Amino acid sequence: MRGIIGYGTYVPYYRLKRSAITAALGSGGGRGTRAVASYDEDATSMAVEAGRNLLRSVDGLVPDAVYFSTATPPYLDKTNATVIHSALNLPSKVFAGDIGGAPRSVNAALRSALDGSRPTMVAASDVRSGRPGSADESQCGDAAVAWLIGDDADGPVIAEWLGGASATGEFLDRWRLPVWDYSRLWEERFGEHAYLPLVTEASAAALKETGLEPADVDIAVITGLHGRAVRGAARAAGLGEVAVAADLSGTVGNTGTPHAGLLLGSVLDESESGRTIMVMHLADGVDVGFFRTTDAIASYNAAPTVADQIAAGNDDLDYQSFLTWRGFLEREPPRRPDPVPPAAPPSLRSQAWKYAFVGSRDRSTGAVHLPPQRVSVKGGAVDDMEPVPMADVGATVATFTIDRLAYSLSPPVIAVVIDFDGGGRFQCQLTDADPDTVAIGDRVTMTFRKLMTADGVHNYFWKARPAG
Repeated sequence: MRGIIGYGTYVPYYRLKRSAITAALGSGGGRGTRAVASYDEDATSMAVEAGRNLLRSVDGLVPDAVYFSTATPPYLDKTNATVIHSALNLPSKVFAGDIGGAPRSVNAALRSALDGSRPTMVAASDVRSGRPGSADESQCGDAAVAWLIGDDADGPVIAEWLGGASATGEFLDRWRLPVWDYSRLWEERFGEHAYLPLVTEASAAALKETGLEPADVDIAVITGLHGRAVRGAARAAGLGEVAVAADLSGTVGNTGTPHAGLLLGSVLDESESGRTIMVMHLADGVDVGFFRTTDAIASYNAAPTVADQIAAGNDDLDYQSFLTWRGFLEREPPRRPDPVPPAAPPSLRSQAWKYAFVGSRDRSTGAVHLPPQRVSVKGGAVDDMEPVPMADVGATVATFTIDRLAYSLSPPVIAVVIDFDGGGRFQCQLTDADPDTVAIGDRVTMTFRKLMTADGVHNYFWKARPAG
């Protein structure tokens, strides 16, 4: 049996009310909210968070490979998956590579993993933007998902892969050059005309391959960035009365590359054994696949669930901040020196600390050092340390300050000193928090973020965020 051993999802904290777009521009917008990656998040950092949620849910099972798929890569001509690999503290023998460039790339990554023979992590993430006032701006959203694909010998399979099929077509639906900030779209009726025959073809082929009938399907996940074609896909596939999963458009928006996985995660969050799930993704063609949940789904703990993350969102984000974070509104920076990019040699030397947040513990006294040290603060032992991963250790705010002059795309900066459970004190930034409500004693967890970008170099590191 091969299929999904585990999954993790990540929906960022911030939401933009679509009505805020209408209030600012007089058009666009609509009802509900869309999920927004914070100023210190990108596709890579969100994939790390989804991967952390996955690995916690599978009791630390280590994949043999990591594939990362995104249509909004932070780097070109540099592998983004290696940052994910390092932040998850995976061994160097684990392969990491990008399979990206367009939303359909995630299907290539998933099929490669499903057709393979080794446990493979597939992560997908997008930060979706559109021209201000456009449908993409209001209707899209940001999120990430990670799957662990493998055989039942690697770990209990919670959703067995039954098979699938694809239909590919070359037509101009949406496109974006590498130097553009948003995609261009062709007329909607044309895309519907191109997609629906491919839906019929791929669905018929997938049903034939698996020996299933539409009546055997308990729920269908249907998604794609072409809304009109997606709305007509169930009928084109001949699904009849099959239930279609909620598309989360009113709360999260369409997240592009990871969206099929996000919807599938939402379905699996509430699934019981024996449910047959059809997944259909419209992107430069149509890909259809079938999964069936196993008895192992009953004991799987996906924390946090998609519903939990949606409920925990903050919809107070103003439109001006959204435009600033997306780079469409350039504001006057503070009177401070421009940020300096991190240098490659020290980043390499401190890789375990910088990316995986691994400190050191004195073997004799148990004192934890952040960052790792050679000389212990207790007893003075020298070079008698052991590595101690701290990314998943809870902490408490010991003291804090609000800095309204430091460089930030979202001032003010909240600087905190935190004490970790079991020892270790560290000074860092607090993100996803209201400066007016921060208090000594607050519980926090660590999150992988982007401190800044300078000279085209992303400086990734760890920040604290409010627990829960």
